[in-house]
Amino acid sequence: MHHGLSGGTVTTGAAPADGKLVSIGTVLGLLREEFPDVTISKIRFLEAEGLVEPRRTPAGYRKFSTEDVERLARILRMQRDHYLPLKVIKEHLDALERGESVPLPALATSATSLAEDAGEEAPETDVAGEQAVTDRIGRYELLAAAEVGEGQLAEWESYGLLTPSAEGDYGVEAVTIARLVVELGRFGLEPRHLRAVRAAAEREAGLVEQVVAPLRRHRNPETRVRAEETVRELASLSVRLHAALVQAALRSP
Repeated sequence: MHHGLSGGTVTTGAAPADGKLVSIGTVLGLLREEFPDVTISKIRFLEAEGLVEPRRTPAGYRKFSTEDVERLARILRMQRDHYLPLKVIKEHLDALERGESVPLPALATSATSLAEDAGEEAPETDVAGEQAVTDRIGRYELLAAAEVGEGQLAEWESYGLLTPSAEGDYGVEAVTIARLVVELGRFGLEPRHLRAVRAAAEREAGLVEQVVAPLRRHRNPETRVRAEETVRELASLSVRLHAALVQAALRSP
């Protein structure tokens, strides 16, 4: 099956002429204006996951249409801006192809729910305060989103920066953590240097947990919902205080 977009055109900085098929190298050039970190490996990974299905020449070379490029741009944008798992992105795009009018899936990362200043939408909760089941991401989705290999991810795990669940998946906040670790690495900060940051985060989380633990154990469901609201508010305040203290320390003589 060849994918197209019935939900409107998504343009990048450039696109192949209508009806013209282009190589994966050309696609990379078209996408990099908006997505400078995209790689051929990432495009191949998205193909392997069934997100895009380019045509093949008799010799086996990939050939991409305008619709393929637009679909890739939409996928990359949803990953970058909303940190959505690939499964959710595929379901959303497939629904658009069927002509269904579907809203963009709600942001499902608990990390952004702790940073309301960023203006992101928090994950939905039920009356018991349980987070939506979409706030998990698989290992290969994390590798693709962060543009790293197994070796780097294993190193981060060894220093406690990322911790998989018993099922081997991660909270979607892992994408944000991974991208920030990569950015810090460009300044020479290695994972071993970030253990103090992780320890400080765990201490802050422990303080928040002390405040909300009695609310979470309450028999009233509405009180438990209020506990999650309190977590988000306290976490946001804690992050802001942490940032202010770091700035103050850097300005100290």
